Amino acid sequence: MSTPVNALASRIAEDFAAATAAGGRGLDTRRRALRELQAAGLPGTRDENWKYANLRGLERLRFVPAPAGATAIAEGALPAALPGFSRQVFVDGRYAPALSGAAPGGVFAPLAVTAAPPGSLTLGPDQRFALLNEAFATDGALVRVPARASARLELIFLATAEAASGSSYPRLSVEVADGAHLELIERHVSAASLGSFVNGSAQLHLARGAQVRHYRLQELSARSRAFDTLGAALDQDASYRLHAIGVGGAASRSTVAVRLQGERAAVTLAQVLLGARQQVQDCFALFDHAAPRTQSEQLFRGIAASRARVAFNGKVVVAPGAAGADSRQSLRGLLAGPEAEIDVRPQLEIYTDAVRCSHGATTGKLDEQMLFYLLSRGLSRDTAQRLLKWAFLEDAVSGIELPELRRQVELALAAALEDETLKELL
Repeated sequence: MSTPVNALASRIAEDFAAATAAGGRGLDTRRRALRELQAAGLPGTRDENWKYANLRGLERLRFVPAPAGATAIAEGALPAALPGFSRQVFVDGRYAPALSGAAPGGVFAPLAVTAAPPGSLTLGPDQRFALLNEAFATDGALVRVPARASARLELIFLATAEAASGSSYPRLSVEVADGAHLELIERHVSAASLGSFVNGSAQLHLARGAQVRHYRLQELSARSRAFDTLGAALDQDASYRLHAIGVGGAASRSTVAVRLQGERAAVTLAQVLLGARQQVQDCFALFDHAAPRTQSEQLFRGIAASRARVAFNGKVVVAPGAAGADSRQSLRGLLAGPEAEIDVRPQLEIYTDAVRCSHGATTGKLDEQMLFYLLSRGLSRDTAQRLLKWAFLEDAVSGIELPELRRQVELALAAALEDETLKELL
């Protein structure tokens, strides 16, 4: 990999020993995760699905969890609350009840105080950062929605520590029972302009007929480094809609793996990544059709400005027993800087007949004909370019059905595009 393997393994082992010297809950599980990580090693740029990620400098990090006690300075960093949602806040991976609202009974609990450990999905080679999270995380959110119940929950994971003092390990386990509904907002933000190291993990299981709408927003500071892993398993007739927005961090990598293991299960991913300056934004999404008549859709829109790199690798696998599967991919990247880089890569592996799979991937600059048309109508070049960029992103943002959240997302995108005029119009 791009960092010395022995140095990185030694640093992780030393920091794990320091972090667990006093014992603690779940130590056997954490030790097992460390052993698996040591056997597999963290991925590197020689791994095909990691070649666009920025993995430099990992051996210089402190992997021990960031010290507790930052809640006193955190409240002003929280985004505006959304009506109708129970807000629960974590600071550097630890539950902060003083910053949280009333917890919905029987639905939410901190992992540090619950007797039931989170469920575990089988992790593939691209999910090895989840092992790092499991080895070091000491808290997290456990969400359980009973059968045919409904819940609305907002989870905020706030990073406050410099990477030199420790790392943040957001952790999320979600179980949605038969016929239940969940609206989940998951936000990753920074308390200041500090350069944090954030390594998150989320695992979801949707039982028969369950429906989940999941909004994930990564808005960390410009100096932060963020790695996150999401794994989801969908039973028969389950529906999972994931809206993911990534605008923060100097280097960010998101790994998504969804297994459609029940007949007629369906998943939709709408992903937006924006990169400016020298940011690196990378996402790998794997959808595994393991049952008949399953459906999936990947919609990606990315903009790279200045010297940024933005990458999306979408892979769809249709197993031999998944006849009738329907999969669609629409991956589009926009270059908005002379030294910017966009990489979009659709992958299809189909092992059965009677399926419908389509994909489209494009990368380019702003449409010159549309730009000329807007200029001919009296708009300035800057205004015309802003409107075209916004139109490029809109089909990925339009699926956000919560008006207050959509406005917050649009303002975050405008800020990432460094467009004050657009922020004023919104």
